[in-house]
Amino acid sequence: MFEFNSFSVLFLFLIFLGALPNLFYMAGYLSHIERKFHFLLHYFTFIISMIGVVLSNNIVVFLFFWELMSLSSWQLILTEPDGKNLKAARFYFFMTHFGFVFILLFFLLVSPQNLFMPFSFLKLNMANFKYPTLLFILMSLGFLSKAGAVPLHVWLPYAHPAAPSPVSALMSGVMLKVAIFAFLKFLFMIPSWPIEWGIIILIIGTLSALIGVLYALSEHDIKALLANHSVENIGIILIGIGVGMIFNTLNMPILSAFAFIAAIYHTFNHMSFKSLLFMSAGSILYETHTKNLEQYGGLIKNMPITAFSFLLAAVSISALPPTNGFLSEWMTFQSMLSSSGISNIALKLAFPFSIFALALTGGLAIACFVKAFGIAFLGLYRSENAKNAKEVNILMQIGQILMGIVVISLMLFAPFVIKFINISTPVLNIYNKIFPDIWIMHSVNSNGGSVSPLILFFALIIVTAVIYLIYKSLNIKTRTYHTWGCGYEVNKTNQYSSVGFAGPIRKFFTWLYRPKEHRVKETILGHNTKFIYSFYEVHVKPLFEKSLYDGNVKLANIISYYVYKISHFEKTKYVALIFNLLILVLFSYRVFYHQVSWGEILLEITVMAIFIKILLLGDRK
Repeated sequence: MFEFNSFSVLFLFLIFLGALPNLFYMAGYLSHIERKFHFLLHYFTFIISMIGVVLSNNIVVFLFFWELMSLSSWQLILTEPDGKNLKAARFYFFMTHFGFVFILLFFLLVSPQNLFMPFSFLKLNMANFKYPTLLFILMSLGFLSKAGAVPLHVWLPYAHPAAPSPVSALMSGVMLKVAIFAFLKFLFMIPSWPIEWGIIILIIGTLSALIGVLYALSEHDIKALLANHSVENIGIILIGIGVGMIFNTLNMPILSAFAFIAAIYHTFNHMSFKSLLFMSAGSILYETHTKNLEQYGGLIKNMPITAFSFLLAAVSISALPPTNGFLSEWMTFQSMLSSSGISNIALKLAFPFSIFALALTGGLAIACFVKAFGIAFLGLYRSENAKNAKEVNILMQIGQILMGIVVISLMLFAPFVIKFINISTPVLNIYNKIFPDIWIMHSVNSNGGSVSPLILFFALIIVTAVIYLIYKSLNIKTRTYHTWGCGYEVNKTNQYSSVGFAGPIRKFFTWLYRPKEHRVKETILGHNTKFIYSFYEVHVKPLFEKSLYDGNVKLANIISYYVYKISHFEKTKYVALIFNLLILVLFSYRVFYHQVSWGEILLEITVMAIFIKILLLGDRK
């Protein structure tokens, strides 16, 4: 029923690192929640269910805990059931069960006779399955929809802002990683992977990283901003997985192991800094009662611990050296740069695109968190709630401090974390190649570089201390004065706004954002350049939601129209319906057993379409 193998224990450790600080934070946040019993019941059920998924050793137990994880997190989104939260919960419920259908189909295909068989026997069935690509497609749709990969990511910016902040930290920091665990667990059970699988995962990861950070930049809801950054970092993890799959197929086990280690190390890192970001954002929400970045400002004066926690996590998620986020992204870059000698034309196109996209993602992530930290914590107060805010209670502070320690530890103890990941993952043991000595991390590529997180960290501390001592020894006089605003009085209304900060990037990527702008301006005697009052806001609806999901709703309406029409046939047309269904069954049988050519397929589909149109549907009225 349960199994404590090395890979499961690795992710059990990840859950422990994410849940323990969260428990302290949750205890302090609890006074902010009205339905306490409902929240606590589903909160602890949620944590137990994630542990159950990681440790389960047969299909029924796995599916039970997977569904329990989905339902308990769904109920946690409904902790405060107002209009927006109800909509977010419905969307999340639909998307999580959309993925569950594919997971169920995956298990029914590989174990049609015994759903209680241990996963060790399931591995034999998967090795002998006739259509492994079908299994890969079902796994990807099922598990990556829960992980939040593009284009199945659209539930994250709805669900994370709607959930209480401790739950947002758990969902983004831990639950998404449980989905990555499940994908990797069953991927490693398939004995060989076609190179196309790795390319698909690489492209999905690249698109997720780039699209996630672009939509994060356009957000002024702080929790929706962080949710989009989860899409970005899941993309970075998938890039590492895709590269590892490609190198494995090309029989390059050292490079493959390096890429997989980079992906799992980034999984741990994202758990740490994203949990800390959601905790810090929750502390701001706890005090200001709003998620709108435009209503913050100057919070570093009133909430220094929260500000430092947010800054630490922001620097790490932006992959600035020597943070843990920098180390795992550096490994991912090094793994992709090792592809220079590959002759496959598809890889010659995919790898440069992914390298460019990952570099652009890093730059945009820095811009996004400069915006988030600067507008939230610096400058003047933008609202009375921000002005009256104070530091959160001691339990919430302890939760943030503990998670901050996890972030720093994953950097300082990177050699030990990477060794733990290497020996726990079913890849080649290359730890001694990465760390020939404990001070310097090396790329396994012969032309690759090296970096020392410990030397960088201590050098940063020493340089900062020297600069501070010199500053103090010179006894430099300081003067505090109002900010110069070109002769205008500086106040909260003429500070840089979140929308204004992202304006140039939004204009450059208009084809992706397709923003809806709303302006209100009250002029003086009709003069366009003189006005008493002006208001500007912009709304961005994600491209995938607008095109893919809204398009599917329209398609469902069209299908429902024809289903209704078929159900109200004249009796003579039912014979034609049975005739067409018989043709479809015989045709499908021939296709399945490869008894037709492509020309025959097109011809028979055309004939069937004509029969359906003339005999069954007729003209649409």
